[in-house]
Amino acid sequence: MMERSNWGLKSGQEHVLAVRITRAGWEEALNNAVLSTPERHVYHSSADWEAQKRVASVTVQWDPERTLRGAALPYRSIQVGISRHLIQRYAEEWITQITDLTPLVRKLHGLIRDGHGDKVPALLPKERPYPTLAAIMQRLGMD
Repeated sequence: MMERSNWGLKSGQEHVLAVRITRAGWEEALNNAVLSTPERHVYHSSADWEAQKRVASVTVQWDPERTLRGAALPYRSIQVGISRHLIQRYAEEWITQITDLTPLVRKLHGLIRDGHGDKVPALLPKERPYPTLAAIMQRLGMD
């Protein structure tokens, strides 16, 4: 997200929020998702993808993960777009916590800008693999 928002400096993207949602909501979204492009290893044909896209309430795309300095890494991060058909449930049922990370993002950006990038990893949230159901992995080309 730091790459896309230029560390929260792009106009209209000056705040960075962490949104925690229920696992049930997340899995429902992914179970109703279609990839943004017709990947051959996921869909039988372009027509199959088109048909699924017409009824999908969620779109998923895979973007390159980035280093702290913005260079592409050899693995991807999920980007999830929820349609207007699910927004109310997302907002009223799935969200359990919203945290404003803007002060932390500003601090991290300042450290990198001022040549102290070595201090940044200790301030980042710990990442760990997210256990994903096999059906979701297949649906989203994660295999």
